[in-house]
Amino acid sequence: MNIRFSYMYRDAGNFKNWCEIVFSNPRNMPLKNLSVMVKLALLDEMYFDAFAVGVPDLFFDDYEEDLDHDWHEFERLEQVDSPPTDRQERTIETFILKLTEKKLK
Repeated sequence: MNIRFSYMYRDAGNFKNWCEIVFSNPRNMPLKNLSVMVKLALLDEMYFDAFAVGVPDLFFDDYEEDLDHDWHEFERLEQVDSPPTDRQERTIETFILKLTEKKLK
């Protein structure tokens, strides 16, 4: 089964945008293990820079640099039958490696 990665952006006014990306899971890694790996790869088990890891950013058109920020929030992982939608055709494990790499910078 493939893995759906759900995330959101919350601006300074608490307005939110959401997105979901489906990654392939060719080694059939258990969802529980993947969830732990994702949380460990994020700042405070939640935050990441969408641009840095190669997923669409969810900023609003009226982005105010003084008030808003670059951080996106991880929502959840789910197993799905849907086909992969990641534009870079990465596996979930490759994506988690990218999250980890960008957390350390």
